[in-house]
Amino acid sequence: MKQSLLDNLLAFYQEEPTDPFNIYALALEYSKTDAVNAARFFDILLAEHPAYLPTYYHAAAFFAMQENIEKAEKLYNDGIALALKQNNLKTHQELVRAYRGFLDEIED
Repeated sequence: MKQSLLDNLLAFYQEEPTDPFNIYALALEYSKTDAVNAARFFDILLAEHPAYLPTYYHAAAFFAMQENIEKAEKLYNDGIALALKQNNLKTHQELVRAYRGFLDEIED
């Protein structure tokens, strides 16, 4: 029987639960179908690996879609600050653009 992507990601997570990529991949996969588990894995990632920069773009967008506006705004701002701290200009620009789009959406 063919294993699903989710099954494979869960197996990777069980093998290495402290690897931020495994948590990140699960959060992204769950965000497609299971908001409760997606939020849980984004929260784990943010709590245990706050310097894992890829989290912020997707977590902020996810929480914005869940209408958790305050959390989304905080994540965009935290991600923007972290990208500057890590001197990651490409990610900084992506987060700034996404944050501006987010602000435009909540103003409408």
